[in-house]
Amino acid sequence: MRMIPSILDQHAEDAGFLAELRAQAVRAPHYDLDDLRTLDERLEAHLDGLRIAGRAGLDLLLRQLGAQASGEVFAATVLACESGDAAVLARIAEQLRAFPETGRGFAAALGWLDWISVEPWVERLLAAPEPLFRCLGLAACGRHRIDPGPALPAGLAHAEPGVVARAARSAGELRRRDLMAEVRAHRRHADEAVRFWANWATAQMGDEEALEPLRRFARQAGEFQWRALSVLVGWQDHAFSVAWLRALAHNPAQRRPVILGAGLLGDPLAVPWLIRQMHELPLARIAGEAFSLIAGADLALLDLERSEIPDFDAGPTDDPRDPRVAMDPDEDLPWPDPARIAAWWQANGASLETGRRHLLGRPLDEAQCRQVLRRGRQRQRNAAAVALARLRPGEPLFPTDAPAKRQRALLDAHG
Repeated sequence: MRMIPSILDQHAEDAGFLAELRAQAVRAPHYDLDDLRTLDERLEAHLDGLRIAGRAGLDLLLRQLGAQASGEVFAATVLACESGDAAVLARIAEQLRAFPETGRGFAAALGWLDWISVEPWVERLLAAPEPLFRCLGLAACGRHRIDPGPALPAGLAHAEPGVVARAARSAGELRRRDLMAEVRAHRRHADEAVRFWANWATAQMGDEEALEPLRRFARQAGEFQWRALSVLVGWQDHAFSVAWLRALAHNPAQRRPVILGAGLLGDPLAVPWLIRQMHELPLARIAGEAFSLIAGADLALLDLERSEIPDFDAGPTDDPRDPRVAMDPDEDLPWPDPARIAAWWQANGASLETGRRHLLGRPLDEAQCRQVLRRGRQRQRNAAAVALARLRPGEPLFPTDAPAKRQRALLDAHG
């Protein structure tokens, strides 16, 4: 079927953009599962437009590959796997060799498709001699929560740190307790990512010795901080977590991880302190999110937001001399009104028992975790998935980044 070039261009542009947006949305504080489903449907509509165009759609995507083309890699991989076009996949492989950072789009595409569509390609990736492709094969299995078989212990024994890190992560996602010894062997690895994922995985298998290394990750800003905190407060003794967070709070530079940890811990005892942090503009929004994670109060729905947005800029700016280059991590969070929240807590907080862990206003148990997985926003859902993993140690970690329809099917399967 012939397609008007401008329309085909739009499908390609929007598919790439929405694939990138989705990668951010699965970790965003303002997306819930319904929002994710809507985003998935929009992305699928543009992929359909490219499918209808046939080879012209694929060729257009291939011409757009380059250093910043993770979204285009996603779309091209989806179409190539569905059509079984080995030549196009070979072209994409060259793209990944030249620009390994775009491999996240490739891995996301393998996770997006049904397992039956990607299984033959994943088998080739797992058997590939190049570490890059071994990692991508393990990542695909992890996204689908499919056991890669002998490729997993082989990955843990690999010489390349990237392969070992991905294998350790997959072992944790799949809850492969039989591999604990092999994963633990990397607890003090020279590579930071290997150390983190080895300790992250074995902590969720009951390895208490992994908790101290995770505490060090929890104190450091960066990509591992939230994951370290969520496993820590989920697996270490509750009273120990309270004491650890209190000790950490004495250091002003550590208030952000303490706020994050307090929200994940879910003890209403922390709420008055969190309300005080809402007066500090750099910490206000993350403190509001932690409060909501404990109390279940939707700040927008209950009119607990500030009536005026404060004059606060966390960066970055257009000034090339400005050292702030990272995006504002709290950009999509509401600005809490401390006075209104204090009044709401005074009226409603007595129903929450101090000394007990809560998640969105209810005591944390399996039923509440599954309810949050159905109704919560993505960061709340991520917390629920980690908490559920503790309660259901024999099950794989719930995949909150999977296509929404797949997540719904998993939730419906548990009633």
